[in-house]
Amino acid sequence: MNAHNWIDLAQDADTGIETLRAHFTGHAYDPHWHDSYLVGVTEEGVQQFHCRRERFHSTPGKVFLLEPGEIHDGDAPTEGGFTYRMLYLDPQWLERELSALFEEAPADSQLSFANNLASDQRLAQATSTAFHSLHHGELRIVRQSAMDQLLDQLTGHLHWRKRYHQDPRLPLVAHKARDYLHAHAQQDISLDELGAVCGVDRFRLTRAFKAAYGLPPHAYLVQLRLAKARRLLARGAQPAEVAMALGFADQSHMGRWFVRAYGLTPAAYRKRCSNLPDA
Repeated sequence: MNAHNWIDLAQDADTGIETLRAHFTGHAYDPHWHDSYLVGVTEEGVQQFHCRRERFHSTPGKVFLLEPGEIHDGDAPTEGGFTYRMLYLDPQWLERELSALFEEAPADSQLSFANNLASDQRLAQATSTAFHSLHHGELRIVRQSAMDQLLDQLTGHLHWRKRYHQDPRLPLVAHKARDYLHAHAQQDISLDELGAVCGVDRFRLTRAFKAAYGLPPHAYLVQLRLAKARRLLARGAQPAEVAMALGFADQSHMGRWFVRAYGLTPAAYRKRCSNLPDA
């Protein structure tokens, strides 16, 4: 990591919500995704990221909003870099908490952010307040009140959308390949094997997959493994055990990819989330 970059990560014991404050100069993150809903505020500088085939520039006071599975990256296009604070909201927790604010969800639907970037002063303030209360371990009643205020402000940016089992906008071959990768994420899958499953050669497969998901199959597989690694590490699993279980060549191999996606090592992430010592 760049000597000028830093990350401060914590996890709330009651909700499991992760809170992160970080500063980056130059390149911050490779394309990756999370299993959580991300709600963050840029504090200083210009935070550039790509998502939904668009390039965004988040400046101080703007709120960035990402759904689970949305591929995004991060860069600092201006001198001095950028600083931001962010909350990682578990999807089941979010839907359960919002049930009191939303009418009953339509059948076979999921919560969705209308836009990835918002200029909303009230939401920015609620996000910062919620971050501070969780990150610094305020009294439980203070944390709950802050999160309720955040959820109240979020409702204007959330809507229910149809949950696609097979998105009709994307090629069937890409769906098949994605499902196969999810089902066999720990295995050493070749492009030829994946192409055979989908009934196309590996060249057509790669073109279709990248057009659909923004990453070639091999990069998507790595990100899928990293998302699983993040969950296991947060529960206290040792990095070496996680690397072996998920099919990485070794712990250092997983570590290199983990740092490129999340900005810190698997051991550091595990320690900050689980508060467990290294074995």
